[in-house]
Amino acid sequence: MTGKTAKRDDLRVVVMGAGMAGILSGIKLREAGFSNTVIYEKAARVGGTWRENTYPGLTCDVPSHAYTYSFEPNPDWSYMLPPGAEVQDYFERTAKKYKIDEMIRFNEEIIRCEFKNGRWHLDMKSGLHDEADIVIAATGVLHHPSLPTIPGLDKFQGTMFHSSRWDHSVPLDGRRIGVIGNGSTGVQLICALAGRAAKVQHFQRTAQWIMPVENTPFTEEQKAAFRADRALLHSVQNDATYLANVERFTNAVADATSPEIAQIEAIVLDNLEQSVADPVLREKLRPNYRAACKRLIFSPSYYSAIQHPDAELVTDGIECIEATGIRTRDGRLHALDLLVLATGFKADQFMRPMNVVGRNGVKLNDVWAKRPNAYLAVAIPEFPNFFMLNGPTGPVGNFSLIDVAEQQWGYIAQLIERLRSGASQEIAVTQSAMDTYEQARLAAAKNTIFASGCNSWYLDAEGVPASWPWSYGRFKEAMAAPQLDAFGLKA
Repeated sequence: MTGKTAKRDDLRVVVMGAGMAGILSGIKLREAGFSNTVIYEKAARVGGTWRENTYPGLTCDVPSHAYTYSFEPNPDWSYMLPPGAEVQDYFERTAKKYKIDEMIRFNEEIIRCEFKNGRWHLDMKSGLHDEADIVIAATGVLHHPSLPTIPGLDKFQGTMFHSSRWDHSVPLDGRRIGVIGNGSTGVQLICALAGRAAKVQHFQRTAQWIMPVENTPFTEEQKAAFRADRALLHSVQNDATYLANVERFTNAVADATSPEIAQIEAIVLDNLEQSVADPVLREKLRPNYRAACKRLIFSPSYYSAIQHPDAELVTDGIECIEATGIRTRDGRLHALDLLVLATGFKADQFMRPMNVVGRNGVKLNDVWAKRPNAYLAVAIPEFPNFFMLNGPTGPVGNFSLIDVAEQQWGYIAQLIERLRSGASQEIAVTQSAMDTYEQARLAAAKNTIFASGCNSWYLDAEGVPASWPWSYGRFKEAMAAPQLDAFGLKA
């Protein structure tokens, strides 16, 4: 091809979702001069998982200044680990500041997205139709609640809801409350309810390793210093200790034989041994798998909360749910007024149940029939000009997904700039590049701590870890610049 190609300043960009990654996309697109952009959000507000989850005790388990856009520091975080309402407020405030709310169409759920005649055709539940040259899928991961399959679940006559559908009109003080599920949500709930409920029972199927952490408040003097000194605030955002811990953690989980994972195991074991006085309770709380095989729980107070006189850990399996409570397999009926299902989310859904159809009628549901996957977590063969933030096989763990999304945006931005410049009309990763990446990823995944013998939401339907299996440093290197020979670049 000879001669200059025409720059395409009128490219239509659709962003799916107005959570953390969707707000980031809108800001970066506007900053880059993409003026024909819309964000479709199925709910009435921004915020994603922080909008959905409002349960008592909700806390971000990533340090607040790390869980912040690099370009929008927040001097006013109240704690090292901020409460969920503050995180939601931060995203709402940021969206308003950058006027991203002007780009959002709220209460518009995309039900179909199909590539036809060189463009994406999108249909909304409301009947609205749109077309786009580029689609950015920023739908997040943890937003489809997972409900347990327990006999009698519909028989309970008290109040019952999933933790992400919290009903704040329901009184908690002096009530008998049961919590099913002991991931981060269940742990945070017990910490918030112990001493407040008349009785709170934690129904544990699998014990969790607890990483001790201090959640210290920031003083008014510290916050004033952050407001007065942008350089100081920037240094807190880029805390060397936190960044070193991220690299150390990813090195640990990437190699189940590493000294880093041994160090983590020693810390959580000591936390259990030193924090739980009752030997019977201690054994009930002792996991039978290696630390970090499941997502580590960071908590400053769970062990003390579960030892509260009004709290009880129940480890006998659940037989069924009855009208007045939970009956466990030992025959005991646990009478309850409120039952909370802290049972997590369907982490393998991503854009689904939206019907996404690529080139030549290729259906995403068929492509992902075995497992959700994507090249470097951002692109899928036969889905041109379609890019994901925090897509399948990306880094997951106890670190900031905001930083992950920003790294991915830097990568995606270089690809969409080719589309705007006219250098390419369609960009899709090749199947051969996808296969090479996935083969290497699967081989490496078998050596990670995630594959060391436990059930977790990190595993796909075949029990293979679905996450990035290498170090965070390697991820950043991969995101620095696309290898264009991995893509089909239709001119």
